[in-house]
Amino acid sequence: MKKSTLLWALVLSLPMSILAQQKSIKALVGGTLIDGFGSDPIKNSVIIIEGERIKEVGTVETLPVPEGAEIISTEGMSVLPGLWDMHVHTMINGHANYTYWDKTYPPLFENVIMPSSAHQLLMAGVTSARDLGAPLKESISVRDRINNGEIPGATLYVSGPFIQHKPYPGTEDFRWGVNSPEDGKRKIKKLADAGVDVIKLIDHDQMTMEELRAVVDEAHKHNLKVVAHGHRPEEIRRGLQVGVDCFEHTGLSSAPKYPDDVMEMIKERTAQMNKGPLFWCPTVEGLYNYEYTRDNPEKLDNDSWHLGLPDSVITDIKNSFKHPDRLPYFQLTPSRRPTLQTKIQQLLDAGVVLLVGTDSGIPMKFHSQSTWNELDVWVNEFGIDPMYAIRAATYWPALWTGVADEVGTITPGKYADIIAVDGDVLRYISLLQDVDMVIKHGKQYK
Repeated sequence: MKKSTLLWALVLSLPMSILAQQKSIKALVGGTLIDGFGSDPIKNSVIIIEGERIKEVGTVETLPVPEGAEIISTEGMSVLPGLWDMHVHTMINGHANYTYWDKTYPPLFENVIMPSSAHQLLMAGVTSARDLGAPLKESISVRDRINNGEIPGATLYVSGPFIQHKPYPGTEDFRWGVNSPEDGKRKIKKLADAGVDVIKLIDHDQMTMEELRAVVDEAHKHNLKVVAHGHRPEEIRRGLQVGVDCFEHTGLSSAPKYPDDVMEMIKERTAQMNKGPLFWCPTVEGLYNYEYTRDNPEKLDNDSWHLGLPDSVITDIKNSFKHPDRLPYFQLTPSRRPTLQTKIQQLLDAGVVLLVGTDSGIPMKFHSQSTWNELDVWVNEFGIDPMYAIRAATYWPALWTGVADEVGTITPGKYADIIAVDGDVLRYISLLQDVDMVIKHGKQYK
């Protein structure tokens, strides 16, 4: 008998339990599955995970569990794809003084600050995130170490530095100015060659149209999508004219709503089916919840945001918001807050597809808490359908990022990025504040 035949005969004679162990098979059994596609949840679900990927999905009636698989009971739980947060800043951790932070902490970004942010996101059930604005070398390093399994964290899709007309003093390492069309092309090429996943564009109403078009065209030439601020009407107008791929923030400061001409341009864009959906990441939670946090600061004592940070940094961050009512960052927020729901409704009415993102890392907003807070505001304050909100944090982000064939839904063949919470998340979206189970690429982290 040939050696290969003999080996195969031995394999066939091994008990199924040993084979299951060798292949690292897990079975999530009994929960209500929200798969990310938006249809009715699947009751009494069974998800078979083999190695890093989902092998089969069914129910306890239709899908037998392989002998020897590790059975993880999800009875009484909602099971859903790992969440995405489409707007995070891993280089900041809630400190209230940016100028001080930018001077003090860059030496700790690569090995302490950014890894801790990514780990906190993961433990909050965020298995993928778009990191929009940080120094280039550190962004690539942290992303790649996570991807290589060297450190735990959400899978990051990084922009590296902001691209803008002129960097603010002292921020040149993570904000790159553009002073001509040729300069814009050079900087985008440098980012593309370094391996960024996306381009982050801000203050583009201060650029010339030639500079702006050069930046966006060069990015698209390198198959990089462009994310752009929508803080000011002219940023939106120009962004639409040059074909940016996603707008960020529900801006316009305290103005009550988007101008009529901007809304007409948005509707003109959403009518063009050949261009696909127009995506928008409104990041409302930080503004909407500021007054509550200011008046109920006990929530700042939640130690989930301490994960991975030295005591000295934790103390420094705490001291920075000792007086939440005095923070310059939020002084206009009480005037802005009432406008947020109106603007979100304008975007929804115009056919825009919203994505869940939070600006996580801004003052008093932590990577361990921001994402569920955003979902909670959408659903419980603005009346957005919970299934829409969940898809805005699962299906649509994966599609936008170009990885929908790998993640974003619970589908056979995709990576096993799966979370679960005790109870009915469609009825009580705030259950996501304490995710009970986190699996990323088949590995259980929580």
